[in-house]
Amino acid sequence: MGRYNKRNHNRYYDRKDHKMENKNINPEEMPDDAVVMDDVNPTPAENDEATEEVAEGAVSLEDENAKLKEELEKEKREYLFLMAEFDNFRKRTLKEKSELIKNAGESAFKGLLPIVDDFERALKATENTEDVASVREGMELIYKKLKKYMEQNGVKEMDPEDRDFDADKHEAISVVPVPDESQKGKILDTIEKGYTINDKVLRHAKVVVGQ
Repeated sequence: MGRYNKRNHNRYYDRKDHKMENKNINPEEMPDDAVVMDDVNPTPAENDEATEEVAEGAVSLEDENAKLKEELEKEKREYLFLMAEFDNFRKRTLKEKSELIKNAGESAFKGLLPIVDDFERALKATENTEDVASVREGMELIYKKLKKYMEQNGVKEMDPEDRDFDADKHEAISVVPVPDESQKGKILDTIEKGYTINDKVLRHAKVVVGQ
């Protein structure tokens, strides 16, 4: 027996002819093997529900869009703040570095002033003296004072006992042929002493090297 819908008898499927029929027909006249197809139209309530869903979706998108814009503005403000902070830090660092270099030089020369005073007093004392020994003694005291001050500031004389030539520490101003193979590449004489400051070469020693 075919199935039909009481609300609508305009469409049914004819199993015999394998086709859909669209026409008004009395259910009693319908073939036994026919299957009635309902034309389902949305009700007003269903239409209202769909409209509400679309409206809610639009409102949701607007809210999300507003939220994203707010987050973007926040990130932008934070970025500008960080850039300003970095620029201030850079300027402050450059100023501090410049002042450090300036003050370091000022401190170094300030420490030399007492030694200059000693030299001036020694020179004045030797104007009317013929005692060479006392003059020499005074000069030695001033020299030791100067060396001590240099060491306190990290400046040290290179080891004079180091006889092996090292291009990182020495500057060969002359090369002298030597008959002894053991003297080749060795420092024969130091013309000008070398100094280091905090284990870094401050001035290369000028030396004569055997070849």
